[in-house]
Amino acid sequence: MYINHKYWMRCALKLAYCAQKNGEVPVGAILIFNNKVIGEGYNSSISKNDPTAHAEIIALRAGGRKLKNYRLMNTTLYVTKEPCIMCIGAILNSRIYQLVLGSQVNNKYSILNILKKQNITNHKLYIKQKILEKECNNILYHFFKDKRKT
Repeated sequence: MYINHKYWMRCALKLAYCAQKNGEVPVGAILIFNNKVIGEGYNSSISKNDPTAHAEIIALRAGGRKLKNYRLMNTTLYVTKEPCIMCIGAILNSRIYQLVLGSQVNNKYSILNILKKQNITNHKLYIKQKILEKECNNILYHFFKDKRKT
């Protein structure tokens, strides 16, 4: 089955803009199963006073409720920014099939680089990178640029 990664990343970007409008770091996530949205989220840690209210966690929780399972087998998660260590842990534990990223940390401390080098998981996570990278980088760049002005 053909999956349009750019389409789904655009959907995640729309959610990132929702986060930005709320004063949150602009990150959006969409969880897909059989080419249908089963979960979505955007960063809400500040507005919810919840340090775990990251876009990925919110999308995974919604997907678990939708599938009535804590294992999210055969799903694809689209995220506008490379996940933090908390989110990558949740992604691995949920057993999603594929992670599709927009913006990416390109250094040796990237959690994905650490995972690849250490091979610390018993679950094979397929990763597709740099989908709409420019757009995903731009929203983050402008958000933090504006934050530094204030």
